Amino acid sequence: MNKFNIVREKRLFAMWVSIGIFTFIGIIVLWMAVMPRYRVWSQEMRGKAAFAEAVQNRQIQIEEAKANLESQKLNSEAEVERAKGMARSIEIENGKLTPLYIHYLWVRNIDKMDGEKIYIPTEAGLPILEAK
Repeated sequence: MNKFNIVREKRLFAMWVSIGIFTFIGIIVLWMAVMPRYRVWSQEMRGKAAFAEAVQNRQIQIEEAKANLESQKLNSEAEVERAKGMARSIEIENGKLTPLYIHYLWVRNIDKMDGEKIYIPTEAGLPILEAK
């Protein structure tokens, strides 16, 4: 190798090292310029997502409240109809509550009572309503 090639290789090496250093410095400067803006943008996007989630949760609560209101209205209408039916049945029986009708009501509502149900037939055919 002659002296000219060695000098040329050193210059080429120095040029590539310089390009690498300037590229590295450029990347650092670019990162320093972009990161603050990215952080602001990222926080703004998180805020928008949180707001959208809050709006959606509010809409869900409103829809659940509407469904609950509708359910309560239907339950109250059913209760009114049930009361009308009971009033009519009492009217049919001439306003008297007979033991047979009381027995019927008890049997009809037995599944709504708390605790264990044991039916013990008695001589009159009426159940024992309370026993402990």
